[in-house]
Formats: sequence, structure tokens, C-alpha cells
Amino acid sequence: MADKPTKGLADVVAASTALSDIDGKAGRLFYRGYDIHDLAGRATFEETAHLLQRGKLPTRAELDAYGAELASGRELGALVSANIAEIAEKQKPMEALRTLVSLSAADDADKDGISPEANLRKAARLVAQQPLLVARYHAARTGTRIPEADPSLSIAANFLLQVTGRTPGPREVEIFDECLVLHADHTMNASTFAARVCAATLSDMHSAIVAAIGTLKGPLHGGANEQVMKTLESLSPGGVAQAVRDKLAAGEKIMGFGHRVYKTEDPRATHLRRMSAELAESTGDDTYYRMSKEMEEVVLETKGLYPNVDFFAASVYHYLGIPTDLFTPVFSISRMSGWTAHVIEQHADNRLIRPDSEYIGETDQKWKPIEER
Repeated sequence: MADKPTKGLADVVAASTALSDIDGKAGRLFYRGYDIHDLAGRATFEETAHLLQRGKLPTRAELDAYGAELASGRELGALVSANIAEIAEKQKPMEALRTLVSLSAADDADKDGISPEANLRKAARLVAQQPLLVARYHAARTGTRIPEADPSLSIAANFLLQVTGRTPGPREVEIFDECLVLHADHTMNASTFAARVCAATLSDMHSAIVAAIGTLKGPLHGGANEQVMKTLESLSPGGVAQAVRDKLAAGEKIMGFGHRVYKTEDPRATHLRRMSAELAESTGDDTYYRMSKEMEEVVLETKGLYPNVDFFAASVYHYLGIPTDLFTPVFSISRMSGWTAHVIEQHADNRLIRPDSEYIGETDQKWKPIEER
């Protein structure tokens, strides 16, 4: 008798990868063997993207060359530029990004190529263009113009400049850059798996990324950080503990807590908690940080659940001036580095991903003419 299938493919090894690894019991995350605690606040997002896509932390010369490649690949194609205003009018953020990334393939010279060289070029362009897509979408829906990207600035600095309309402070840039590093990759999560399944058919990188974005759109994956902020905004600062206890008693799920993989604190949450506290102090408004800490204590006491990456990311993004409904698109800016790296890895040693299934429907059915049914 065959084994019963595992719901949600829990504990099923779906692929081999050299990109990232998790020790769920110890609460550790690694990118190509580097502990996230060693990278966070030290390696820039550009260095991290290079590490994931090209296999190593870059030398200064390699980082300069990669930065120049990102800057030259940032410009959006004609088809995207011509349609972004209409898309912004009719589609919500993650729907719009799904559409815009698909459209961007039309203007990519390597759109049909899956060679290692073509994939590396497309991966750099996708990483460079994603923050601009988010900023241009936001500008189109609000009827504003964004400042031109400054080639001398990092992805983090340019994005904050373009989405908020103001020059960010150096520490704000460092914090947002660290956020991008923390979200860059996370083994075989739902969106990464979707990208690899698509890539395994030998489909192109843009198609695989569209599959990933469609998957990230779901509230059980990328949408959780937005829901955390909405929960915070719905509560009164003096009534957090009781409201959370009431929700839990009613069987409601508090977004931003617990994780399929980690049995202790998500290591990314450790850094995001610290950054939320720092931003709360520097802005002079610690309301959402205090509320978050109170929620964290009640949920841990009541349910034994630790915060995951989405929980403190919500207040960090809020303090940085990022609109709430752009939180998940921001996730995609960072994760583009990991998604593209996984597509490269899948194409390099490919086998079609085709799991089996357990049939649970009717058997021995007999066809009858429509008059006899």
C-alpha cells in the first residue's frame, strides 16, 4: 500500500539547491553557506544578489561591474512604459506587477534564451527593474512623477527616493538595504517552488518569475506583512493585549506569527525587531513598535508562537514611509534576487518537476447518453 501523501508537501525534498539552507530547530538561515546573522547589516543587497546569482561574494571590481550592469539594465521597455498608467488604474499592486513583469519580457533581447549567459543578463535586469516598476506603478496611480534614478545610489536608496519623493537619510538607506538582504532567499518557499516548476519545463525566466509573483500575491505567503500592518492600525494602543486575546479565543489567526519551518524565532525577525525599535526612536513615534511588542508577548504567552519575518517588517516599512499596500511588492524587489538565482540553478541541472497524486474521486463510473442522465 502506498504511503499517504503529505499535505502541503511538508518535509518532502523537492529539489537540491546550493543557494540557501535553513536549520529550523536552531532558527538559522544561510545563503550559500553564510549565516544570515553574518550578512545582515554587513553585506549590501547588491553583494547578496551577486552571491545568489553568481555564486560568490564579489570583489570590489566585481561589485562595481555588477552595479554598472544593474544601472544599465534599469530602464523600462517601451511596452511597459506605454501601459503602466492604464495598468495602475485598473489593477492592485501585485496584480500590476504580475502583468508588468510579463510585459517586460517583450522588450528583453534575451527573452527566449535560457543559456547560462542569457539567464545571468536577464537576472540582473529583473533585479534592477523591479524597484522601478513598483515606484512607477505608485507614481502612476497617485498622479505624481518620480525622480530619475541616480546611478551612483544603491537599489535601496533609489527606491526610497522614488517611492517617497524625498531623499532618505543614510541610516534609513542602511536599514532598508538590510531588509532587502533578509528577504533575498528562503529555500523552497511557495513562490520559489512555483518558479522552479515553471523553469523545469524549460520555460523562460520571465515566465518563471511571473509564476512566482502570482504565488507571492497570496496572503498565506507574501501578503502577510500587509495584514500585520492592517491589524496594528485596527487596534487602539491601550487595548492591544485584550484585543489579541479575544481574537485568539475566537479562533482567529494573528498574521505574522509562526512558521512552517522554524521551531524557534525566525532569525530574520531578530534583526527586524531591532530595526523597528531604532526607527521608532528616531522618528519620535514608538506607537506601532510598542503595539508590536505587546502583541508579540501575548501571542507567545498564549499560543507559544514566535514572530516571523513579516511581523516586524510591517512597522519597519511603515516607519520608512512605504505605503501599506506596497509591502508585498517590496518583498518581491528583494526576492527577485533569489527567484532568478533558482531559475538559473534549475536550468543548469534540469529535470521536469512532476509529482504524483492520490486519486480520491469516484471509480467505475459508466457513461450514459444525456437523455438518460
